[in-house]
Amino acid sequence: MLQMPIITVLDGFTLNPGDLDWQNLQKLGKVTLYDRTPPEEIIARSQDAQILVVNKVKLTAELLEQLPNLQCICVSATGYNNVDIAAANARNIVVCNVIGYSTTAVAQHVFAMILALTNKVQLHHQSVQEGDWTNCSDFSYSLSTIPELADQTMGIYGLGRIGQKVADLALAFGMKVIAHHKHPVRDAKEGVRFVDFTTLLQESDVLTLHAPLTAQNQGIINLSNLKLMKPTAILVNTGRGDLIQEEDLKEALQTNLLAAAALDVLSTEPPAKDHVLLGIKNCLLTPHIAWASQPARQRLMNDLVDNVVAFLAGQPTNVVTQRK
Repeated sequence: MLQMPIITVLDGFTLNPGDLDWQNLQKLGKVTLYDRTPPEEIIARSQDAQILVVNKVKLTAELLEQLPNLQCICVSATGYNNVDIAAANARNIVVCNVIGYSTTAVAQHVFAMILALTNKVQLHHQSVQEGDWTNCSDFSYSLSTIPELADQTMGIYGLGRIGQKVADLALAFGMKVIAHHKHPVRDAKEGVRFVDFTTLLQESDVLTLHAPLTAQNQGIINLSNLKLMKPTAILVNTGRGDLIQEEDLKEALQTNLLAAAALDVLSTEPPAKDHVLLGIKNCLLTPHIAWASQPARQRLMNDLVDNVVAFLAGQPTNVVTQRK
């Protein structure tokens, strides 16, 4: 076991913007905390580190070659595509991630976005504040038709932990639930009907994306597939931005191929000022916050510390590399 290991956190702000405590990590070694680290400072800040904690900082093969003391990389997220895993394997650097911490938070955000589009609570609140209710001839009015989710069809692309939780909430709303998933037999769920991808697109009133990004499904939500969806349908993405061809989605929204979209992720984050989906009236955007409830971030912090403890004990957990 390393005695007082040197631990460096390169981009800790998104995990802990100030409402959590690093003390349990700080008990494990000599810890240096950085809110953010620009690419040109990674080597200088990481030179002596035996354990690196990263969220989105990219650790390439070239960078890893210049960090001879590094023994473990703890990714404070589930996705680890920011780390060159092959290079870490070659250098016998253990890479660990954290899974399952944000399931409840993401599922909650999915329905927050759906309800924002269907019930338009904020829009009605604004209308009341502007005097529309005061000046109304009737006791009640609505700014648009308000649908009910009950008996609508929720389509889920990817029925892993988060997809299963979304299914639970959809069933509680009285929705019919269909899913397209790699492992329908293994992950069979009461109340969920597994379908092929085309059927998923055609039957969904709400389609929500929860599959991991792969070379095979990158840009799978494209214009030809969007044309298969109902013009009244809503598309929700809290998964990965690159699942969607964003130019195609813009066209679909502006030509009424699709009623609305609600996205918490984009292909480039943060987006450029001229991003194609900014300013589209029927496209609701949130800044990648579905994972970030305070309880979810606390679970992430706890599991991150557990990963460091396990590595220091010689029994690393949540390992995504192959140890020699």
